[in-house]
Amino acid sequence: MISTKGRYAIRVLLDLAEQGGDRFIPLKDIAERQGISKKYLEIIVKELVTAGFLTGASGKGGGYILSRRPEEYNIGEVLELMEGTLSPVICLAKDNFNCPRRGSCETLPLWQEYDKLQHDFFYNKHLSDLIPKE
Repeated sequence: MISTKGRYAIRVLLDLAEQGGDRFIPLKDIAERQGISKKYLEIIVKELVTAGFLTGASGKGGGYILSRRPEEYNIGEVLELMEGTLSPVICLAKDNFNCPRRGSCETLPLWQEYDKLQHDFFYNKHLSDLIPKE
């Protein structure tokens, strides 16, 4: 299940994309528009800034702005930043996981197919795809 942290990160990025990307937007404005606690958003935007998804500026006229164009953000990278791996089972989530049944696991193809579907879905959706068309 994708947590509020992952969902809210997408909402923050989308909110900023919808503002046009030409000026810094105060976090309080985003929090008000999205109906999310400013305190919780502070945690989320800190991770987004550290990862280079957002640029932040403090002081008068400060706030946050996208670091890239909306079409350059895919939803999969945002979710994996906030959630960690999206793999459905541990044997696919960790490269060094040594499952003794890997060679004979009859369910592994099922999980691999599902993992690929999920990965392709999120990594082929971009922030720009979520912006309402007029």
